[in-house]
Amino acid sequence: MADNNKETRDRVRELVRQVLATVPSEAEPASAATVEHVVVNSLKASVGKAWDRDESSKTLLTEDDLRGLGEGSRLRVSANVKFTSLAQDIVNERGIELIRKEARQTSAKVRSVAIGSDHGGFKTKEQLKAYLSDLGLNVRDFGTDSEAAVDYPDFAHAVARSVSGNQVDIGIIIDGAGIGSAMTANKVPNVRAAQCYSIALAKNSREHNGANVLTLGSGQNSFEEIKAIVDAFISTEISEERHKKRVAKIDNIEKQYRK
Repeated sequence: MADNNKETRDRVRELVRQVLATVPSEAEPASAATVEHVVVNSLKASVGKAWDRDESSKTLLTEDDLRGLGEGSRLRVSANVKFTSLAQDIVNERGIELIRKEARQTSAKVRSVAIGSDHGGFKTKEQLKAYLSDLGLNVRDFGTDSEAAVDYPDFAHAVARSVSGNQVDIGIIIDGAGIGSAMTANKVPNVRAAQCYSIALAKNSREHNGANVLTLGSGQNSFEEIKAIVDAFISTEISEERHKKRVAKIDNIEKQYRK
């Protein structure tokens, strides 16, 4: 009986061997040298990046700006960025690495700027403030601090007073069109405000008219155009005597109407 069972098992094994011999074999697995590594899209975006988050458009960072950053994260910031006390604590506690944007080269003739806006110019003001700071200029922000509706004369007046009192070299005011802010600023003694929507006008206002306040319309120019206008304004100054003589006449007319 045992011999019969052995013969039966042997026959079964042989049948199985024959069946397996007819089944196509699977392709050999690729060698280590030919294995293709696939990068998941979510990871690909971070490969080669020098930072985990870019907040270099802001000059003041709060705890909200650091939300979601983990231990040892890399944060790109503007050259002259400042932190609220709580934000600074978060940076220290989490060991966040600050990567400062290098200051841009500039031919600016001024060192300090007063800047202000109404609600319509708020976003542009925030961007421009960071841009000027990266140029190495000392920027004084007179508001507004949000997009909540405000009255542009209040902020134009504050910037103009700072220029008039020689607290800063020039002022920049931003509203929807730049016209109302120019009218307001020009009511303040010793202020010569010019609304400029092109590089040529910015240069002319400084070189020919000795303008010391630039007003801009956030709805009139793109931010790239505004940067170019500001660059022209801060890098140009009045120099020729004939222009200085005419500006002196403007100042004399103003004096006639002062009480």
